[in-house]
Amino acid sequence: MDLDLLNLEMLEKKEKVLQKKASAEVEKAKDFTKAKNKRAAIQCLKRKRLYEQQIEQLGNFQLRIHDQMILLEGAKATTETVDALRSGAAAMKAMQKATNIDDVDKTMDEINEQTENMKMIQEALATPIGAAADFDEDELEAELEELEGAELEEQLLQPATTAPVAPVHVPTGRVPARPASHKPTAEEDELAALQAEMAL
Repeated sequence: MDLDLLNLEMLEKKEKVLQKKASAEVEKAKDFTKAKNKRAAIQCLKRKRLYEQQIEQLGNFQLRIHDQMILLEGAKATTETVDALRSGAAAMKAMQKATNIDDVDKTMDEINEQTENMKMIQEALATPIGAAADFDEDELEAELEELEGAELEEQLLQPATTAPVAPVHVPTGRVPARPASHKPTAEEDELAALQAEMAL
Protein backbone atom coordinates (compact mmCIF):
# COMPACT_ATOMS: atom_id res chain seq x y z
CA MET A 1 0.00 0.00 0.00
CA ASP A 2 1.20 3.52 -0.82
CA LEU A 3 2.67 5.65 1.98
CA ASP A 4 0.31 8.55 1.23
CA LEU A 5 -2.69 6.24 1.56
CA LEU A 6 -1.42 5.07 4.96
CA ASN A 7 -1.05 8.69 6.08
CA LEU A 8 -4.58 9.47 4.88
CA GLU A 9 -6.04 6.52 6.80
CA MET A 10 -4.18 7.53 9.95
CA LEU A 11 -5.38 11.15 9.67
CA GLU A 12 -8.97 10.02 9.07
CA LYS A 13 -8.83 7.85 12.22
CA LYS A 14 -7.46 10.76 14.27
CA GLU A 15 -10.19 13.02 12.88
CA LYS A 16 -12.92 10.58 13.96
CA VAL A 17 -11.42 10.35 17.47
CA LEU A 18 -11.30 14.13 17.78
CA GLN A 19 -14.91 14.46 16.57
CA LYS A 20 -16.00 12.00 19.25
CA LYS A 21 -14.09 13.96 21.90
CA ALA A 22 -15.65 17.23 20.71
CA SER A 23 -19.13 15.69 20.86
CA ALA A 24 -18.41 14.36 24.37
CA GLU A 25 -17.39 17.85 25.53
CA VAL A 26 -20.69 19.24 24.21
CA GLU A 27 -22.60 16.62 26.20
CA LYS A 28 -20.59 17.45 29.33
CA ALA A 29 -21.29 21.16 28.87
CA LYS A 30 -25.03 20.40 28.71
CA ASP A 31 -24.82 18.40 31.92
CA PHE A 32 -22.89 21.18 33.71
CA THR A 33 -25.43 23.73 32.45
CA LYS A 34 -28.26 21.68 33.99
CA ALA A 35 -26.30 21.49 37.22
CA LYS A 36 -25.93 25.28 37.15
CA ASN A 37 -22.13 24.92 36.93
CA LYS A 38 -21.45 27.57 34.35
CA ARG A 39 -17.66 27.63 34.79
CA ALA A 40 -17.28 23.89 34.13
CA ALA A 41 -19.60 24.13 31.09
CA ILE A 42 -17.46 26.92 29.60
CA GLN A 43 -14.29 24.83 30.10
CA CYS A 44 -15.96 21.98 28.17
CA LEU A 45 -16.81 24.32 25.28
CA LYS A 46 -13.18 25.57 25.20
CA ARG A 47 -11.88 22.00 24.90
CA LYS A 48 -14.48 21.36 22.19
CA ARG A 49 -13.09 24.31 20.19
CA LEU A 50 -9.53 23.05 20.58
CA TYR A 51 -10.64 19.66 19.20
CA GLU A 52 -12.36 21.41 16.29
CA GLN A 53 -9.16 23.35 15.51
CA GLN A 54 -7.23 20.07 15.41
CA ILE A 55 -9.93 18.55 13.17
CA GLU A 56 -9.60 21.49 10.77
CA GLN A 57 -5.82 21.11 10.79
CA LEU A 58 -6.15 17.41 10.00
CA GLY A 59 -8.47 18.29 7.10
CA ASN A 60 -5.78 20.61 5.69
CA PHE A 61 -3.21 17.82 6.04
CA GLN A 62 -5.51 15.45 4.16
CA LEU A 63 -6.01 18.03 1.41
CA ARG A 64 -2.25 18.45 1.02
CA ILE A 65 -1.75 14.70 0.81
CA HIS A 66 -4.48 14.45 -1.86
CA ASP A 67 -2.79 17.26 -3.77
CA GLN A 68 0.55 15.49 -3.53
CA MET A 69 -1.00 12.21 -4.71
CA ILE A 70 -2.44 13.95 -7.79
CA LEU A 71 0.94 15.52 -8.55
CA LEU A 72 2.67 12.16 -8.14
CA GLU A 73 0.18 10.47 -10.48
CA GLY A 74 0.82 13.16 -13.07
CA ALA A 75 4.58 12.83 -12.66
CA LYS A 76 4.28 9.05 -12.97
CA ALA A 77 2.27 9.38 -16.19
CA THR A 78 4.84 11.83 -17.54
CA THR A 79 7.70 9.50 -16.64
CA GLU A 80 5.97 6.54 -18.29
CA THR A 81 5.36 8.62 -21.42
CA VAL A 82 9.00 9.71 -21.59
CA ASP A 83 10.14 6.10 -21.05
CA ALA A 84 7.85 4.92 -23.87
CA LEU A 85 9.21 7.62 -26.19
CA ARG A 86 12.77 6.76 -25.21
CA SER A 87 12.13 3.06 -25.92
CA GLY A 88 10.56 3.93 -29.27
CA ALA A 89 13.52 6.11 -30.22
CA ALA A 90 15.96 3.34 -29.22
CA ALA A 91 14.02 0.77 -31.26
CA MET A 92 13.97 3.07 -34.28
CA LYS A 93 17.70 3.69 -33.93
CA ALA A 94 18.34 -0.06 -33.78
CA MET A 95 16.21 -0.61 -36.90
CA GLN A 96 18.10 2.13 -38.74
CA LYS A 97 21.38 0.45 -37.83
CA ALA A 98 20.02 -2.86 -39.11
CA THR A 99 18.91 -1.28 -42.40
CA ASN A 100 21.32 1.45 -43.42
CA ILE A 101 21.11 3.18 -46.79
CA ASP A 102 23.91 1.07 -48.30
CA ASP A 103 21.98 -2.12 -47.52
CA VAL A 104 18.84 -0.63 -49.05
CA ASP A 105 20.73 0.36 -52.23
CA LYS A 106 22.29 -3.08 -52.43
CA THR A 107 18.91 -4.75 -52.02
CA MET A 108 17.35 -2.56 -54.71
CA ASP A 109 20.24 -3.39 -57.08
CA GLU A 110 19.67 -7.09 -56.47
CA ILE A 111 15.94 -6.70 -57.15
CA ASN A 112 16.64 -4.83 -60.40
CA GLU A 113 19.16 -7.46 -61.47
CA GLN A 114 16.69 -10.27 -60.78
CA THR A 115 14.01 -8.38 -62.73
CA GLU A 116 16.33 -8.03 -65.73
CA ASN A 117 17.22 -11.71 -65.52
CA MET A 118 13.53 -12.64 -65.50
CA LYS A 119 12.91 -10.48 -68.58
CA MET A 120 15.77 -12.17 -70.40
CA ILE A 121 14.43 -15.61 -69.45
CA GLN A 122 10.96 -14.68 -70.72
CA GLU A 123 12.40 -13.35 -73.99
CA ALA A 124 14.45 -16.53 -74.43
CA LEU A 125 11.33 -18.64 -73.89
CA ALA A 126 9.41 -16.54 -76.44
CA THR A 127 12.07 -16.96 -79.17
CA PRO A 128 10.89 -19.46 -81.83
CA ILE A 129 12.85 -22.68 -82.19
CA GLY A 130 12.99 -25.42 -84.82
CA ALA A 131 11.30 -24.77 -88.19
CA ALA A 132 9.69 -21.54 -87.00
CA ALA A 133 13.12 -20.07 -86.28
CA ASP A 134 14.11 -20.42 -90.00
CA PHE A 135 11.33 -18.13 -91.26
CA ASP A 136 12.64 -14.85 -92.67
CA GLU A 137 10.64 -11.95 -91.25
CA ASP A 138 11.33 -9.79 -94.32
CA GLU A 139 10.01 -12.48 -96.67
CA LEU A 140 6.89 -12.91 -94.55
CA GLU A 141 6.24 -9.17 -94.60
CA ALA A 142 6.71 -9.04 -98.41
CA GLU A 143 4.24 -11.90 -98.80
CA LEU A 144 1.75 -10.11 -96.57
CA GLU A 145 2.08 -6.95 -98.72
CA GLU A 146 1.41 -9.00 -101.86
CA LEU A 147 -1.74 -10.45 -100.29
CA GLU A 148 -2.95 -7.01 -99.32
CA GLY A 149 -2.23 -5.67 -102.84
CA ALA A 150 -4.06 -8.60 -104.51
CA GLU A 151 -7.08 -8.08 -102.24
CA LEU A 152 -7.18 -4.37 -103.09
CA GLU A 153 -6.90 -5.11 -106.83
CA GLU A 154 -9.73 -7.63 -106.59
CA GLN A 155 -11.94 -5.06 -104.92
CA LEU A 156 -11.20 -2.51 -107.64
CA LEU A 157 -12.00 -4.99 -110.46
CA GLN A 158 -15.41 -5.91 -109.07
CA PRO A 159 -18.28 -4.15 -110.98
CA ALA A 160 -19.85 -1.32 -109.12
CA THR A 161 -23.22 -2.26 -107.74
CA THR A 162 -26.06 -0.09 -108.98
CA ALA A 163 -28.84 1.02 -106.80
CA PRO A 164 -32.05 -0.94 -107.37
CA VAL A 165 -34.55 0.86 -109.60
CA ALA A 166 -37.81 1.59 -107.88
CA PRO A 167 -40.72 -0.19 -109.60
CA VAL A 168 -43.01 2.06 -111.57
CA HIS A 169 -46.63 1.69 -110.58
CA VAL A 170 -48.79 1.16 -113.66
CA PRO A 171 -52.58 1.34 -113.31
CA THR A 172 -54.40 -1.80 -114.42
CA GLY A 173 -55.73 -1.88 -117.98
CA ARG A 174 -53.54 0.90 -119.23
CA VAL A 175 -50.25 0.63 -121.03
CA PRO A 176 -47.81 3.34 -120.21
CA ALA A 177 -47.27 5.65 -123.08
CA ARG A 178 -43.79 5.89 -124.55
CA PRO A 179 -42.28 9.27 -123.97
CA ALA A 180 -42.66 11.49 -126.99
CA SER A 181 -39.02 12.47 -127.00
CA HIS A 182 -37.85 8.85 -127.42
CA LYS A 183 -36.61 8.22 -130.96
CA PRO A 184 -36.39 4.51 -132.07
CA THR A 185 -32.88 3.27 -132.63
CA ALA A 186 -31.73 1.09 -135.57
CA GLU A 187 -31.83 -2.02 -133.39
CA GLU A 188 -35.37 -1.29 -132.32
CA ASP A 189 -36.36 -0.81 -136.00
CA GLU A 190 -34.86 -4.17 -136.92
CA LEU A 191 -36.62 -5.85 -133.99
CA ALA A 192 -39.94 -4.32 -135.07
CA ALA A 193 -39.45 -5.51 -138.69
CA LEU A 194 -38.62 -9.04 -137.54
CA GLN A 195 -41.73 -9.20 -135.38
CA ALA A 196 -43.83 -8.05 -138.33
CA GLU A 197 -42.44 -10.81 -140.60
CA MET A 198 -43.10 -13.46 -137.98
CA ALA A 199 -46.66 -12.27 -137.61
CA LEU A 200 -47.35 -12.89 -141.33
